[in-house]
This record gives sequence, C-alpha cells and structure tokens, in this order.
Amino acid sequence: MEEARIDKWLWASRIFKTRSIAADACKNGRVTIGGVNVKPSRMVKVGETVSVRKPPITYSFRILKTIEQRVGAKLLPEIYENVTAPEQYELLEMTRISGFVDRARGTGRPTKKDRRSLDAFISDME
Repeated sequence: MEEARIDKWLWASRIFKTRSIAADACKNGRVTIGGVNVKPSRMVKVGETVSVRKPPITYSFRILKTIEQRVGAKLLPEIYENVTAPEQYELLEMTRISGFVDRARGTGRPTKKDRRSLDAFISDME
C-alpha cells in the first residue's frame, strides 16, 4: 500500500484511540502536514511528516509505512518515527510540574501532596 487516509493512519498507528477522534482532530485543525491543515480524507505517503497538536505540545511523526489496519504496539517502530522536538517534551514536563498551580474550577482544595509539590517547586526556584 503506497497511500493511506490520514484519519485511518492516525488510528491504525495508535496516535488516536478511535478513528472518529482522529477525524475530529483533522477537522478541528489539530493535524498538519507541512504546516497545512489537512482533512480526514487526505492521503499520506511514506516520508511525509505529520504534526499532531495534543495540548500542551505538538507531536511530529515521520511516516515509515502507510497502513489502514490497526497494528500491535510492538510494531509501531516500523510504522512511524517520532521526530518531536525535545523542547516540546520539556514543555510537557513543565506543565505536569506546574499543573497544581492552575487548578480547574471546582476541583476542590489542594491536597497535602499538592502542597508538598508546591513547596518543592518553590524551593527549587530559590
């Protein structure tokens, strides 16, 4: 197979859990190829780089094999190469660390664990 639909490829390569979620991501402009938003029906080829925005970071994958049937997790290195910039992972880690500072409304009071994490975070900055 030389080409595959982008929504099927994203689902088959386990980037999204369902094909409908992958199609919605394409429709909402969270999937780009070469900086251009793509429709779910866009055909992808080997060698193209797909960028998927899953807030707070943007993942980038180089297509090594086009598939439309879901494969096991052990076969993923044959399907795509993760070329996400290291800065994106640093951003993810910073968001994970500071997640307790920007609490969602209605989540209640911070726990002891949240308080200790906050104290550790503040002491590291000093």
